[in-house]
This record gives sequence, C-alpha cells and structure tokens, in this order.
Amino acid sequence: MSRQSKIALFASLLTLIIGLVCAAQDQMAGRPQAQPEAEVGAKVGHGAVPAVNAAGTFRNPLNTGADPFLTYANGAYHLTTTQNDSIKMWSSPSLGTLLDADPVTVWRDSDPTRNQHIWAAEFYRFGNRWYMYYTADDGVDDHHRLYVLESDGDDPAGPYHFKAKLTPPDHTNDFAIDPSVFQHNGKLYLAYSGLNPYQHNGLNIAPMSNPYTVSGDAVALKADGGCPEVREAPEFLNRNGRTWLTYSTCDTGKPDYQLWMLSLPDNADPLQPGNWQQHPGPVFGRNDAKGVYGPGHHAFFRSPDGTQDWIVYHAKSTSAYTYGNRTTRAQPIRWRADGSPDLGRPFALGATQGLPAGDPGNGNYWINDDGRSSGPGHVTYQGAWNSGKGCATQCFWGDDHWSDRTGNTATFTFTGTRIALLSVRDTGNGITALSVDGGPEKRVDFYASPRTGETLQYLSPRLPSGKHTLRVRVTGEHGAPSTGAFVSVDRAEVYTD
Repeated sequence: MSRQSKIALFASLLTLIIGLVCAAQDQMAGRPQAQPEAEVGAKVGHGAVPAVNAAGTFRNPLNTGADPFLTYANGAYHLTTTQNDSIKMWSSPSLGTLLDADPVTVWRDSDPTRNQHIWAAEFYRFGNRWYMYYTADDGVDDHHRLYVLESDGDDPAGPYHFKAKLTPPDHTNDFAIDPSVFQHNGKLYLAYSGLNPYQHNGLNIAPMSNPYTVSGDAVALKADGGCPEVREAPEFLNRNGRTWLTYSTCDTGKPDYQLWMLSLPDNADPLQPGNWQQHPGPVFGRNDAKGVYGPGHHAFFRSPDGTQDWIVYHAKSTSAYTYGNRTTRAQPIRWRADGSPDLGRPFALGATQGLPAGDPGNGNYWINDDGRSSGPGHVTYQGAWNSGKGCATQCFWGDDHWSDRTGNTATFTFTGTRIALLSVRDTGNGITALSVDGGPEKRVDFYASPRTGETLQYLSPRLPSGKHTLRVRVTGEHGAPSTGAFVSVDRAEVYTD
C-alpha cells in the first residue's frame, strides 16, 4: 500500500470514529422533554461538538410568517401563518421540513367586504369536517370581522367553502380579530379579541350551538397584561382539571409582546367572568440572552404520538419596534406539579432541538459559515472576507462572514435536494448574486432596517438528490436606502427529502 493510500485510509477511519461519537451525542441531545432551558440548542452556540446524525433534530424558524397555528393530522404537520390576501397552508411529515414545504392556497375570497387583511387563521376538526376560523376586512382595519370556512372533506388542507360570519348578538357590528374555539363541559365556545369595556382589543367569549353558529351574547374578560394595550390571540389547553387560557399582551411591534394566562376549573361556567382565575405575571416573554424578542400569538399542538405538548409562536430577532421579522418557531412545553403548564423561555433562533416524539425524522443538516457542518457539506471562500463573533445571538454559532468586495464568493457544497441560506440583514448590506450548480444568477437584496439576524435570504429550487453547489457572489451594488454593499454569510440549512 502506498503512503498516500495509508494516509487516506487513516483519514477515513478517523472520520468514521468522529462520526459515530457525534451521532451518539446527537442522539442524546434529541430528547427535548429531558432538557432544561439551557436545551440542546444552547450547545450549538456554546462549543459542543457538532452532531453528524441530524435525522432526529430540527432548527427554527419553521416559516417566515407571523400568527402561526399548527396541528398534526393525517400523518403530517399542517401550518398556517398570516398572509393578508389569502389563507395558505404548509404541510410536511416532519416538523424539520416545514420551511422546505410548498404552500397550498386553501382560501382566497372575491367578496370585497372580507378579502383584505386576512389574519390569524386557525383550523379544527369537528365530526368529519375541518373548520377554518379567521378575521378579514374590506381594507379598513376597524372593519375586521370573524368568519369560518368548512372543508368539503376530511382534509385540513381543504378544499374549503365559505360557511358563515361569526357575530355575537350583542356585537353585531364591532371590531373583532383572532378567533379561537374551545370545548368545555361538552359545549363549544368562541373566544376572540375585540371591543369590550377594558380594551379595543380585549378578550371575549361567546357560546356556540355548532362550529359555525354563535348562539348567545359575548362576555368580556378582564385580564392582566403588564401594559394597557391589547389582550389578543387567546388559546386553550384543557389538562389536570382546568382549562388554561393563554393570551398575548402589549403591542406585537414591541419587544415586550408576551403571553399571560387565565384558568377555569372543570365544570365551571366560562361565561361567568368571575370563574376565571388570573395567574400573576407573564408566562412566556422576551429572552434577551438568546436574542428573542416579542414572542407571542401562539398555539399549542401535540406530538405525533400524543405524548408531548408543544407551543408554536412568532418572535423577532431584534429589539427594535417593528412588525416585520416575525418568524414562526416551535418548542416543547412541560407541566408543573400543580398541574399548570410551564412554557419555559424562548430558545435561541437556530437552536438545535430534538423533534417531537413520533416524528419520523428528516435528513436535514446545517453548514456553518466557518466550515463546520452536521452533514456532508462545507463552504469555501474566494477573496478576502471578514469574519468574527460580533453578531452574537443574531448569528448561528455566534459568528458570521461578511464582505463588500466586488467579485468575492462563498460557495456551499452540499449533498441533498434543497438549500436555504440564513444570515444577517442590515442597513449597510447590499445585493448578492446567487447561483446553483453554476446556473443563472438570482439577485437578492440583503438590506433591512432594523438589522435582523438568522433571516431567510434564499430558498433554492428543488434539485435532484445528489451533490450540488450554491455560490454567493458579492456584486458591490446596493439599493438607495443602504449605506453599503456588504453581504453576510451565516448558516445554510440543507434538505435531503
């Protein structure tokens, strides 16, 4: 055997050994119910050995939209987020491939009184039909009202047809958003945010005789929130002898948007406001140490095997006042000894987490800007690039590369079917040219104000399974608002399905 062959053999054996060790570590890290708030994702940003076997893990964001609702049914996760002009749904057998899923438009309305500002859709199965609840207006925010669609069959992705407008008799022409439904003592109720004596966006509950008919007046709930603004986006969990009502408070554009909670004993009447007990203080809020701001407008879902409860929510990676940059994220919740839900604290965006129990897994893996990877991929640079850890929680592993030198390139080599590029957008960023496998370039502007991190910059077309390249080229150009032409390279997420 030649000296070169011996070296190659030794390198192969060493790679195999490292891979087995890392795979074992990844397997240990993939149990979210056994981890404290420091969680497996914290290891990604604080020096743990990268895991090679990524089949049992995922990273946020799940979607670039806000106001998420998610459930698992018929062998897949189904997610909606606010799209304004329609209702779109993303479906995937694994939580880790929702960002990779192609959306299906399940509803678009031609009625001009309700075809704009379509927000916060939620969908529930009653009998053998699905009902889609949402709010919409005619272009004027104060004209938001509540509506429900009914599916033609037993599929959460539809098709749907318009079923009804949802109007409590005592609020026939009042502003209303964020509909949610819950069952209590065998009866169905509508909860929403709208006009009441306490807020313009306050919590209200009304009885329903079926999934599309409000059968009585709404009652207002006085709810604490740490601010005088909204009480919105009510959601429900029924466990351990109580119904837990969690809701969002403050302005969603602020970093202090957060969740508070009320609860109701089983067998108590939810239409009697005095039966609801206020729990003190927020139950889910900003986590500056992890770069998470304004977490809220959430929902709960069960793991595929039904053994775990999870929260899906939107949050931002900037503390600035903005309605942009709200992305969809998910993480597990726990239950305290007194029977109340423990929502924990928001994990860092991009933190590696174990998938929900019963999730079939996926072949996703990441490639970091410094060349580290949890799978068969790497990145190489041409030209002089800056690098460092100055972006802290706004970047994956706390570091990134950046350059404004025209013609500089960063090339990701990966094995899979699709690649997503996530990095910093900033006021000094410019336009990059992206090309897959040496093909035509696509120009993408990396500018944003305010600065945000771990932002989805690009999602490639679907590719034949195999080895591919994504080249990131600095053009030296920028739009009028930008002060520079920098291009940031941070994390690539590779899909193999």
